[in-house]
Amino acid sequence: MLLIDNATLYTPTQCYKPGRLLIAEGRILAVGTPEQVSAPAGTPVLDAQDLIVTPGWLELQINGGFGFDFTENPTTIWEVARQLPRYGVTAFLPTIVTSPLSQVEAALETWKAGPPPDFRGATPLGWHIEGPFLNPGRKGAHNPAYLQLPNPSTVEGWRPDQGVRLVTLAPELPGAEAVIHYLVSQGVRVSAGHSLATYEQALHAFSLGVTYGTHLFNAMPPLEHRAPGLAGALLTHPDLTVGLIADGIHVHPAMVALAWRAKGPHRLTLVTDAMAALGMPPGEYRLGDLEVRVDATSVRLPDGTLAGSLLSLDTAMRNLMAFSGCTLAEALCTVTSTPAAVLGLEDRGYLRPGYRADLVLLSVTHEVVITLIGGEPVFGNEKVAERLQRMGRG
Repeated sequence: MLLIDNATLYTPTQCYKPGRLLIAEGRILAVGTPEQVSAPAGTPVLDAQDLIVTPGWLELQINGGFGFDFTENPTTIWEVARQLPRYGVTAFLPTIVTSPLSQVEAALETWKAGPPPDFRGATPLGWHIEGPFLNPGRKGAHNPAYLQLPNPSTVEGWRPDQGVRLVTLAPELPGAEAVIHYLVSQGVRVSAGHSLATYEQALHAFSLGVTYGTHLFNAMPPLEHRAPGLAGALLTHPDLTVGLIADGIHVHPAMVALAWRAKGPHRLTLVTDAMAALGMPPGEYRLGDLEVRVDATSVRLPDGTLAGSLLSLDTAMRNLMAFSGCTLAEALCTVTSTPAAVLGLEDRGYLRPGYRADLVLLSVTHEVVITLIGGEPVFGNEKVAERLQRMGRG
């Protein structure tokens, strides 16, 4: 059992200042004001004075990090997961890009096998499979040799309990309708991306069960006033949620602000699309089986095409606030409650009794100080020890 005291708590839809949070056995027992929340005598107390406590953050699109590429070697999800809490990430969808289907199978087997015995880190919730049903005209950094037309037989057995949570496809391709029907029937979320879909084709896909848009504006035609296309459909449809890479490179800050005004905190999720060079120095890396070049700010193929990012989720959140003028509470929704809603998660994304005690403690400048997963510190252990000693244990 642990009592977090003297905090500014964002649930994220409600703020308690000062606030208290009581956790036990990996779950939240109570959240509220000091008058509303008490703990038994002897309960360890973590002094969160000058810290902001939020639900754990969810990342829906990340290709790798810290020198590891998930498509090249799916088993590295556990190594990356150990380090993601430094950025506030407590659960994520490792993403595999277009590759031989044998790699997809290897990825699913890795997820089903589970983590190594000593694992402590962010939780992989299942895979985001980006491809191979993408439009060659908007392939981005996906290897065209492995692109194929959608076919239900290819996705047979893809469902959440087998490790498939989210699939990105181009809904205008022949065969896409049948694949969308199948995936939706299995509980898989389907996203439109890497697509040349017209506005009308996009709306039809939404009616079939597509509920998400992969990295809005990227790998789709630009927004045009007589041909709004997929971007226009995603921006204007009230029920569609979008992912957005808010690094100022993939999407201009003004367009980030436009997307924010169109979608708001409950229909926009921040994603990084980060790859192996996340947390690493500039140099040459791989995305799948393609070589990419990394400088101080971006990742590109030799021809200059953007190929993932170096963005971390905490930086993305700070960027969103700077680019759009939104509040911290609003920005927090895009990494907590909104991605949880995209995946239909019922015990993540909020500070509520019964929910997982996955928590991020931020400084007043919104830097990650401590991350807890299941009530246990996985980042910032020295800060936890310091603050427990300050308050005492009883």
